[in-house]
Amino acid sequence: MGKTITNTDFSFPGQQSVYKGKVREVYRLGNDIMVMIATDRLSAFDVVMPKGIPYKGQILNQIATKMMADTADIVPNWLLATPDPNVAVGHACEPFKVEMVIRGYLSGHAAREYKAGKRMLCGVPMPEGMKENDKFPEPIITPATKAEMGDHDEDISRADIIKRDIVTEADYSVLEKYTKALFQRGTEIAADRGLILVDTKYEFGKTKDGKIVLIDEIHTPDSSRYFYADGYQERQDRGEAQKQLSKEFVRQWLIGNGFQGLEGQTLPEMTDAYIETVSERYIELYENITGEKFQKADISNIQERIENKVLNYLKTR
Repeated sequence: MGKTITNTDFSFPGQQSVYKGKVREVYRLGNDIMVMIATDRLSAFDVVMPKGIPYKGQILNQIATKMMADTADIVPNWLLATPDPNVAVGHACEPFKVEMVIRGYLSGHAAREYKAGKRMLCGVPMPEGMKENDKFPEPIITPATKAEMGDHDEDISRADIIKRDIVTEADYSVLEKYTKALFQRGTEIAADRGLILVDTKYEFGKTKDGKIVLIDEIHTPDSSRYFYADGYQERQDRGEAQKQLSKEFVRQWLIGNGFQGLEGQTLPEMTDAYIETVSERYIELYENITGEKFQKADISNIQERIENKVLNYLKTR
């Protein structure tokens, strides 16, 4: 198995604080700069798996970087530079405590809720008579409160977000506008790759001068679900499962092994052989989503590589 990075403990010049999320670790420096490191940790059902996935952090970071560049003309983002395959550097932001989930199709969590008889998700109605993976008449926004590491995200309605003063009504209107614009652009990018962008989530923050910007990842297999467009309708008509590109295959493996992150359930062991297949799937995801061949970074000493690249970058600022 290749080496992975599952935890960091850097001390960069001017470092003020460190935040560790489920997958990313964010170092806040002086001059309103943040260094975000995409680790190889794997999270499913809001639970972090005990072993890392080779190249996963690099894959997520490079997809997010490319997608931010491809959407910067419609939504401002936090990104300044990517000095290392696993690292993004950008403007320090105060994150909004909601994830803006948008769904074009009845899949994943929405499908599970629908199957359980629910026709309302986050205050948004879902039409009767839908089958799993059917397209919604219009994309729906189903926000979630942002969980700390190890906690569960929770569905929440627009009304409750504003009522509980999690986000002001004025700011939330901007988040909705940006979410719809990003999903539309993501849908167009996916179509060019022969894919369907099924659902995704976006996170936003506010800079020191009050500007709302896109942060974190965008259109990656961790934050998004894709179907192959070719044969989609035929599979729906036959009632077959869709061919998809996302980490749903990990969730399904966990469900098949009796785990959905619920209390009392035991996390199944991921063997080295299985982890290797997950890594290979992530590489496949990268190449299909970006249309580019994946170039593996040197993983002989990832910590040292990252530290050197970041320090060299900071010297140029």
